[in-house]
Amino acid sequence: MSAAMTSTAKDNVLRTERLTLRQLDMADAEFILELLTDADFKRYIGDRGVTDLASARRYINEGPRASYARFGFGLLRVGLAEDDRAIGICGLLQRDTLPDPDIGFAFLPAWRRSGYALEAARAVLDWGQRERAMRRILAIVTPENERSIRLLERLGLHHESETEADASGKRLKIFALS
Repeated sequence: MSAAMTSTAKDNVLRTERLTLRQLDMADAEFILELLTDADFKRYIGDRGVTDLASARRYINEGPRASYARFGFGLLRVGLAEDDRAIGICGLLQRDTLPDPDIGFAFLPAWRRSGYALEAARAVLDWGQRERAMRRILAIVTPENERSIRLLERLGLHHESETEADASGKRLKIFALS
C-alpha cells in the first residue's frame, strides 16, 4: 500500500488506496464525540471526559491540535477516500511517559474488521519512518485488547514489556517497532 500512499507537508494529508488521513479540526467535533463515547473506546483506551460537542472541541484543541503544534504529528482523522466519511483516528503520539512516539488508533464500530485500521496504521508508520526518520515507534495496549494486539503484530511490532499498574489499576503491554 505504500506505493499508493502520498504524504505532503503542504496539505498534511496521507492517502492510501481506500483512505485519507488528515489533521483533526473543529468541524470534526461531532465525529469525535461519537468515537470517544463508544463503549469499546472507553473500555480499551479510556474515558477522555468527552460528553458533548463542547468537550469534543476541547479534546481536539488540547489533544491532537496541541500535539501538531508541539511535535509536528498527532492523531489524524481517518476518512474513506470515496466520500471522506470519518471512520476513525490513527496517528503518532509523544507521551511524557514513553521514550519514543507511539501509534494509536480507534475506529467506529461499523468500520472495524474491514482492514481499515491496518491500512491506516501502515500509512502512519511509513510516514513516521520515512518523513520523520523515527527509528523506533512504540504502541501501548491493554492485555485484554486481543484484536489490537493482533493488529500490532501484523504491523511488525513485537511485545517488549509491560508497565506497572497505573492509578486506575490498568497494566499496559508495550510493543515496539525498530
